[in-house]
Amino acid sequence: MAGFFGKFKDMLGGKEQEESPEEGSDYVELEGGEHEARGTVVVRPFVIEDFADIKGILEALREGNTIGLINIRPLKDKDMIELKRAIGKLKKTTEAIEGDIAGFGEDYIIVTPAYAKVYRAKGSPAEKVEQVANQ
Repeated sequence: MAGFFGKFKDMLGGKEQEESPEEGSDYVELEGGEHEARGTVVVRPFVIEDFADIKGILEALREGNTIGLINIRPLKDKDMIELKRAIGKLKKTTEAIEGDIAGFGEDYIIVTPAYAKVYRAKGSPAEKVEQVANQ
């Protein structure tokens, strides 16, 4: 068993450590991955009641560590033209930061930075954001 872990460590570029008689090598220590360099990821809720409300959302997205869950219901009930304009602006900024944007139910949009993607099932509400933004 120790031979297997030794080969595994060699493949990962780890250095063999000498075992003391009372220590076994039943595990392999690996260094942290790339995700630690980014810091903490925050899933943050937002509400868009007016087009001006997207300013704070865009700032949070540009920082790169925020996943936004945006309630669009108040603006949807108030003004569909402003909603389309707001979604278009969110979509352009998301594309600029190489992130992802998708509908989440009827009243929510999720916006992610470049290192996160939204799962899309065929015919899902996530595809509706593309339709609304492209109209």
